[in-house]
Amino acid sequence: MLPIPVNEPLLDGNEKKYLNQSIDTGWISSEGPFVVQFEQQFAARVERKYGIAVSNGSVALDAAVVALGIGQGDEVILPTFTIISCAAAITRAGAVPVVVDCDPHTWNMDISQIEAKITSRTKAIMVVHIYGLPVDMIPILALADKYGLQVIEDAAEMHGQTYNGLPCGSFGNISTFSFYPNKHITTGEGGMLLTNDEQLAQRCRSLRNLCFQPQKRFVHEELGWNMRMSNLQAAIGVAQLERLDEFVARKRRMGQRYTELLAAIPGIQLPLPRTEYADNIYWVYGLVLKDEVPFDAETAMQRLRELHIGTRPFFWCMHEQPVFSKMGLFEGESCPVAERIARRGFYIPSGLALTEEQIERVALGVKEIMR
Repeated sequence: MLPIPVNEPLLDGNEKKYLNQSIDTGWISSEGPFVVQFEQQFAARVERKYGIAVSNGSVALDAAVVALGIGQGDEVILPTFTIISCAAAITRAGAVPVVVDCDPHTWNMDISQIEAKITSRTKAIMVVHIYGLPVDMIPILALADKYGLQVIEDAAEMHGQTYNGLPCGSFGNISTFSFYPNKHITTGEGGMLLTNDEQLAQRCRSLRNLCFQPQKRFVHEELGWNMRMSNLQAAIGVAQLERLDEFVARKRRMGQRYTELLAAIPGIQLPLPRTEYADNIYWVYGLVLKDEVPFDAETAMQRLRELHIGTRPFFWCMHEQPVFSKMGLFEGESCPVAERIARRGFYIPSGLALTEEQIERVALGVKEIMR
C-alpha cells in the first residue's frame, strides 16, 4: 500500500514552461524578470502597492521586524501558538516577544487578551492567521490605533483567504507570506513582504540585498541579509498564482469532504467551518483529540503512520520552547488552551494533489485509530 504524504503540491500548470523560459534566456538569478512580475501580480492580488520577494517566509518576518524599527528592549505581542519563526524574528532584533493564548475554536490568538499585555514598551502586534481561518482584525487594528502600535500580519498560510471580503495580507503596516511547498502557492522555498508604504518597501528591498548602496555598492552603512528570490523560483510562483482561485476552491472541497466523513466520529474536534468574517480555507485539516480520549496526538500520529498515512503535529507553544527558556523568556507563563492543543492536535494529509480516494482512505484510518 502506497503511503499518503501529508502534503504534495500541484505543479501541472505553466511551471515547466516558465522555468524553461528562465533557462533559455539565462535569467536564473534574482535579477530576472519573473521576480518583478511575481511581486507585482501577488501584491495586486492582495491589494497592496508593493511586494518584495524574498527567499522564505521566515526571513520575511526578520526583515519586517527590522524595517519597522523594532529593536532592543521593545516588546511585540504575538500568539504563543505559532511557528517559531515569529518569535525568533523578534528576539533576533533584540526585542521581547510577549505571548497570548489562543482561542479554542479557531486556534487563532485570543484577541481579548491583547490589551492587558500592552505596556509602555510595546511597539507592535504580530498577527498570525492559523491553519485556515483568519484572526479577527478589526479589534486588533483598533487597539493598534489606540496605542500607536505597528501591526505585522503573518499571512503565510492564507493565500486566497479573505477577512470580511478583504484579502488576508492587506492589513496593518506590513504583511508576510510563505511559499513553502505545503502552501496554496509554492516556489519551493520563498516568501514575500507586502506593504502600502513606499519608504517601508524600499527599506525591505535594501535589507533583502545586503544593504548595498546605489552609489557606493560595496560601502555598507548597516548590515542586511542576502534573502533574494531567484528568477527560477519566481517563475514557478507566477505559474502557481495563475491558479490560486482553483486551488482555494479545491482546498475547500477537500475540507468539506473530510468533515462529511469524520463528523460522526466521537472524541475529535474538527476545524471550524466558518466564522462571521470568513469561511475556512483549510490550509491544513487539523484534528484535536478531546480530553476523554486516553491517548495524545503523538500516539495518534504513530498509529496513522502504521497505516501509511502521513501527519504533522500542531505547533508547540512559544512559551514552552527550550531555546527561549534558556534565554530567560516566558518564566511562569501559562497558556492552557495552546498547551492543550499542542499536545492533542495534529493534521492529516492536506496537500493540493490529494485525491478523493486518498481522502476516503485517511478518513477510514482516523476511524480505525479512534475505535
